[in-house]
Amino acid sequence: MLAACGAGAVEWNGSLDLGRSHGDALLHADRWQWKGQDYPYPHKLKDRTIYYWDGDEFAPVSRFSGSLIKLVPTEWGAPTFEIDGIKMLPTSKESPVEDARRKVALVEPRGKVLLDTCGGLGYFAACCLEAGVTRIRSFEKNPDVLWLRQLNPWSPDPDDSAYGGRLELTHADVQQIIAQIEDASVDAALHDPPRFGIAGELYSQAFYDQLARVLRRGGRLFHYTGSPNKLTSDRDVPREVAKRLEKAGFKAQLALDGVLATRR
Repeated sequence: MLAACGAGAVEWNGSLDLGRSHGDALLHADRWQWKGQDYPYPHKLKDRTIYYWDGDEFAPVSRFSGSLIKLVPTEWGAPTFEIDGIKMLPTSKESPVEDARRKVALVEPRGKVLLDTCGGLGYFAACCLEAGVTRIRSFEKNPDVLWLRQLNPWSPDPDDSAYGGRLELTHADVQQIIAQIEDASVDAALHDPPRFGIAGELYSQAFYDQLARVLRRGGRLFHYTGSPNKLTSDRDVPREVAKRLEKAGFKAQLALDGVLATRR
């Protein structure tokens, strides 16, 4: 905007919601206007940082409450997020939404009731809604992730009338609340936990037994594991996961960067 204004332009066309939509801003020497509201030009902006208008100024979408968590831009439009500098979603080869879409397709959500154990930014949920899921129950433990989600234009809003109430987002620890879900009440599940070193309980035999209990026979589960370096970690996490899922009552196989399992 400043470059356009400096070149004598009185209007700038672009996106202020990470590529979800485009519009025109009216440019003035000391301010700019968007949809009838005036804004000041922000101070110097940091690289790899997304900003939002907090009512007084443009503030970074990041906060520190034990860990530094921030929304991070990508070349694909849809952002990822980081916790203490560790990227939570793969973005090197494709959009995190496209990545989620391929994984969601493995569980065939159309017409199903689906469990989304670790909701994150909601990309799994968004792809399930797009694919015609009947209902999706999504849980997220971290309040800071929910805050990022509120500010991320790519995250689905459970209150959006376009979704017809099909998305139920709950602030809760799925490891604790799964015991309250009825037996065989879920048609499919998506499990995208933090890495093993952070949330080992979500890779436990006890948790997989609970997943088997709530899934109906024939129900599919995609469990994201990533591709940990076996040379440095001395572990083959995907195969460990597959073995535990088999013990819990699933037929499991490696798929994409995780494990696809079917309830026996």
